[in-house]
Amino acid sequence: MPAIFTVDPSSGVPIYLQVIEQVKRAVVLGALAPGEQLPTVKALAVELTVNPNTVARAYRDLEREAIIETSPGRGSFVRTDGSVSDAREALDDVVLRGLSAAIREAKSLGVDRPALEALVVKALDRWYSATHQKEDS
Repeated sequence: MPAIFTVDPSSGVPIYLQVIEQVKRAVVLGALAPGEQLPTVKALAVELTVNPNTVARAYRDLEREAIIETSPGRGSFVRTDGSVSDAREALDDVVLRGLSAAIREAKSLGVDRPALEALVVKALDRWYSATHQKEDS
C-alpha cells in the first residue's frame, strides 16, 4: 500500500486524531476503497514513527465509528456497508468544529455578523472560484 498517511507531532492535534481524520478523508475521496485493507498497526506505526498503541487507538476509534472493521488474524479493512457516508458525516463534523472555532474567535474579536458573513463569502470566493468549480465538475 502506498504511503498516504503522515503526521505532524508539532501541530497540537493528537497523532491518533490525525490518523483518524486521514483515514476518513481517504475513504471519502476514494483513496481507500470499501473492502480495502489498511496497513497493519505495526507497519503504520513504523512508517509514521509513532508508538503502535497510537495507531491501535486510532483503529479502535475508527472501528467504533463503523469506518473500518478488524478481523483478528486478517487485519483491518474499510467497511463495505456505508463506510463512505459514515466517513463523510464524520468529516463534516470536523469541518463544523473548525468553522465553529473560527466564528467563536471572530466574535470574541468583536467582528459583527454582517462583517463575518462578508469575510466568509470572500474566503469561499477564494477557495471556490469559478476555476475550482469547473475542475470539480
